[in-house]
Amino acid sequence: MNRTWLLAALLTTAGFSAAQSPANKFSTELQNLVNLGSDKDVIVQFEQGPSDAHLQRIQSWGGKQRHRTSLGKAGAYRMSGAALMDLANDPSVTHISLDHKVGAKLDYTTSATNANVAWSAGYDGTGIGVAVIDSGITSKSDSNKKGSYGSRIVYSEDFTGGDGSDQFGHGTHVAGIIAGNGSNSNCLKCTRSMKGMAPNASLINLKVLDANGEGTDSDVIAAINRAIQLKSTYNIRVINLSMGRGVFESYKQDPLCQAVESAWKAGIVVVVAAGNDGRDNSVGQNGYGTINAPGNDPYALTVGAMKAMDTYTRTDDLIASYSSKGPSLFDNVVKPDLVAPGNGIVSVLASGSSKLAKQFPGNAVKLQYYKSTPNGGNSSDYFRLNGTSMSAAAVSGAVAELLQAKPYLTPDQVKVVLMATAYKTFPQSSTAVDTTTGGTYVSYYDVFTVGAGYLDIGAAISTNFVWYGSALSPTAVFDSKAHQIYVKLPSTVDWMNLPPSAVAQFWGPALTMGTSGLWGTSGLWGTSGLWGTSGLWGTSGLWGTSGIWGTSGLWGTSGLWGTSGLWGTSDPDSASGLWGTSGLWGASSAQSALNVTINGER
Repeated sequence: MNRTWLLAALLTTAGFSAAQSPANKFSTELQNLVNLGSDKDVIVQFEQGPSDAHLQRIQSWGGKQRHRTSLGKAGAYRMSGAALMDLANDPSVTHISLDHKVGAKLDYTTSATNANVAWSAGYDGTGIGVAVIDSGITSKSDSNKKGSYGSRIVYSEDFTGGDGSDQFGHGTHVAGIIAGNGSNSNCLKCTRSMKGMAPNASLINLKVLDANGEGTDSDVIAAINRAIQLKSTYNIRVINLSMGRGVFESYKQDPLCQAVESAWKAGIVVVVAAGNDGRDNSVGQNGYGTINAPGNDPYALTVGAMKAMDTYTRTDDLIASYSSKGPSLFDNVVKPDLVAPGNGIVSVLASGSSKLAKQFPGNAVKLQYYKSTPNGGNSSDYFRLNGTSMSAAAVSGAVAELLQAKPYLTPDQVKVVLMATAYKTFPQSSTAVDTTTGGTYVSYYDVFTVGAGYLDIGAAISTNFVWYGSALSPTAVFDSKAHQIYVKLPSTVDWMNLPPSAVAQFWGPALTMGTSGLWGTSGLWGTSGLWGTSGLWGTSGLWGTSGIWGTSGLWGTSGLWGTSGLWGTSDPDSASGLWGTSGLWGASSAQSALNVTINGER
């Protein structure tokens, strides 16, 4: 299915032609809503940023400014459809989108990712600032400085109008995975440590989600811009976005994605949760194409979730069936980039009165989980959550350690090093069982599910490999005649058909050279590997004639990209379609990055 044709068809359906440049400034979904009578909350992108004259003009049309914090070259307003049409005629306006709602998306974690190697070398995130854009961080002893009662939460700002504390309970849990020092599990009777990945990193608390775990694009964009402004003050090198929403337009126009790119270009690694929609089969795609925004942006370091299987070794770890899979909608960006532990993760509890603690009492952690005690009561310090929110936090902590060890690395270099050194030994498939519903889910370990592999911070710190090019995630192109997937760089160069020396110009020798590397003889793209003759992309494999991407498979006639599939000719905008009321991104859909929507999994 030609996506350009689909977008053109939607434009025509909405009553606009390609020649109507003002109308083309509206996102596709907004085009279908702009003529409705009610006011709309929108984000307007300008060529040079909103001026006082712009605000006066918007106010003269009855519009209101919704965000006084800087959104860079954008502004957030509430306006009528008629006023939006007038605004679209302004030549300084480049794009208008809806201001969407966004939602929130250890000991096993640190063991599975080889954090002990980093700790043994003296790397614990010291001196690195991590901006946690979430539901706030409740200060507890696990966030104190090393050997001190002073807090490592060095800055706090609440974009929801509160005091920055965490009534929802998500942000504190995320912060604990990133940088908890395990203080409350450090005692004579304690049998295991709840220490996070980078236990001495500084935390910048930027609260954008309210007590229900809800926020808006504009709040998140404002927080991202604040992190950029504070970068030099607190040495902010990492932003963690354990949240997301549906993908409604290309990342090239999406203001949330554009804010992520601004931070990346400012020298900040932006780690984003992939989303928790890998089980979604509402349109027959078996969870493929469910990556959330802004994880669909090729700059972002997008993370899927693994299950640690309640063991310290990673060799038995499996993908979480709910972990969202690529490629991304509209742009076919190959995502996620990495996977990390995200299922059943124990981290800091904001308080017993937080929304999550009350809503999910079964997620409470017994004191006996980490203490030798006859007391069978629940811990007041730790809590268990599932989701790619947790796996993104693990990667953010790992990035802090890596940047402490190698402060000269750029965001692109960090991304490539983590992908190049990722652990790449996986089964061909696995089956998960939902402990609540009894439903079974089969997962395949392809590039749209596990990306470049499983986070290994020990290997990343130990390698001498440095990359000097771009690390934009590539795109996937399906050849319907040959029934093959081609992975292409943003420059449209087909890296799969390039010699190693040419590919190295883009992704570096560690990805292409050597017998066990990502593209090595026995590696992910090697002869016997994922793309090999007998591998997942081989004749009889996942992309083979009878495989998921075969004639009758996911990309077959009736599959994901088939005639009636996700990008097929049947209307994706109908009531029951992809963007319909009850569809994948519809009002009644379970589409959300909230980890709390996930049932137990074994």
